[in-house]
Amino acid sequence: MVLEFADRELPGGIVLRVRTEQDSAALAAAYQRNRGHLAPWDPTRTEDFFTEDGQRAQTRELLALREMDAGLPLVLADGDDIAGGMTLSGIVRGAFQSATVGYWLDRAHTGRGLASEALAAVIEAARDQYGLHRIQAATLLANHASQSVLTRAGFERIGVAPKYLQIAGRWQDHVLFQRILHD
Repeated sequence: MVLEFADRELPGGIVLRVRTEQDSAALAAAYQRNRGHLAPWDPTRTEDFFTEDGQRAQTRELLALREMDAGLPLVLADGDDIAGGMTLSGIVRGAFQSATVGYWLDRAHTGRGLASEALAAVIEAARDQYGLHRIQAATLLANHASQSVLTRAGFERIGVAPKYLQIAGRWQDHVLFQRILHD
C-alpha cells in the first residue's frame, strides 16, 4: 500500500506535497542554505548529504519506505524551492497504529505558522486516511519553537528521554510528545 497524500496549499503559496526525486537539487540547495540554521537540531551530516546525489539517494530511501506503508516524506514547496520538510516515519500497524513525525523549516520561512499548518494537514491524513491512532514527536530540550508547534497541534508532553538521539554529534535528551488521534 502506498500512502497517498493530496497536495495542500499553505499560507504564502507554499504547497505541502510528497517528496520526489525531482526535488533533489532544490533539497540540496535548501540544506546548504540552512546548514548552520539546522545544525544544532540535526544529526551530524556527511558532505554527501548536502549534494544533489545525496538528496536523490535519501529521497529514494524515503520513497521505498512509503511503498512499504512505513513512511510518508513530504516537502514544503515554494515554487521551485524547498521551504522545509515533514516526514511521518516508523509507521507501525497492527495493535500499535502509530508513527513519528519530524519536520524542519528554511530559516526564511520560520515564524509564519507554516509548520503548524503542515502538521495539521499531516495529522488529518494520519487520522482520516491512514487510520493511525497515535503520532509521537521528540524535540531537544531547548527547542521551544518546535515544542510550541506541537503543543498548538494538540500534542501532549509525555516525558523526557535521556540521551534519546545523537544530535549535533552527541547523545542528547529529548522531550517526548504524543497526540492520540482516536478516542
